[in-house]
Amino acid sequence: MNVAAKPDPYAVFRPRRGRQYALGFAVAQLAVFVVLAFVLPLSDFGGWAVSDSVMLVALGLLIGWALSRFAALRATPSPVGIVVRNIVVTTTVEWSQVVGVRFSGGDPWAYLDLASGDDLAVMAIQKSDGPFARSEAGRLAALAQAHRDRRPA
Repeated sequence: MNVAAKPDPYAVFRPRRGRQYALGFAVAQLAVFVVLAFVLPLSDFGGWAVSDSVMLVALGLLIGWALSRFAALRATPSPVGIVVRNIVVTTTVEWSQVVGVRFSGGDPWAYLDLASGDDLAVMAIQKSDGPFARSEAGRLAALAQAHRDRRPA
């Protein structure tokens, strides 16, 4: 009997397409900057110094680091709450603070509606991932609903 394993509701949310592009561009641009750093001093491009090559590689590393932040997007749910890691800020939210999940209209990613009246972007669930993203948003909404139903009245 071939029974598919039930997916873990607390599995980490991660983007697919955005992560692949960010990592690909990070590697490609760094390779181009390193090649330029070695080729330009050998060319007839006047006034190119070693310090210029070092700065070019440093710029490539900085851009690569910034792109790696896009690749590191994730949301980690647990029975207690969810930890949302966006580009710069990581936010921990208890399920009791979540009143709803939005993923519609022109929004590029999912949002948690919080009891404080604020909303929190969950960039790990990106509209560019199509049906996978809709499925993940549904899983996030189901988690929020399940924990909302467990709250004492």
